[in-house]
Amino acid sequence: MKIPQRIIGIDPGLTKTGVGIIEVKNNSLYFVAAETIYSSPSDPMATRLLHFHQELVRIIKTHQPDEAAIEETFVNMNPVSSLKLGQARGALILSLALCGLKVSEYASTAVKKAIVGVGRAEKTQVQMMIKILLPKADFKTEDEADALAVAVCHHNNKSIISLKTY
Repeated sequence: MKIPQRIIGIDPGLTKTGVGIIEVKNNSLYFVAAETIYSSPSDPMATRLLHFHQELVRIIKTHQPDEAAIEETFVNMNPVSSLKLGQARGALILSLALCGLKVSEYASTAVKKAIVGVGRAEKTQVQMMIKILLPKADFKTEDEADALAVAVCHHNNKSIISLKTY
């Protein structure tokens, strides 16, 4: 019997970041927790980034994940928004690394394809599949569902990689 492993998934955002934690036991997936970390647009950027760091460290200390996965950001039409989101994502990645976690990154299309089978799936489709894959999942926001999807995607990719190694 394998030792249970916990994976934390992150759906980064500047106003709200989804966090989802799953546990893998004998290749079965189980829901552990999901949270949304909120920040106020009226706060200075440094305050917001510090808040993301502190909250993520708190969640990591509480749930003790073994590995981390984060969704890559896509560049949108507004370059300033993309840069700010990149700062939030960088702070989250640094926080994960400071906690000693190996961090893997996945494009949103790869996450959707791993969960729904289609890289351009709708958020509602992702949420429905997360409920099927993790029947006890208690997520309150679409960001939490997306974070759980990132964690599941990471597990699926690890399983594929381990099958290829002899």
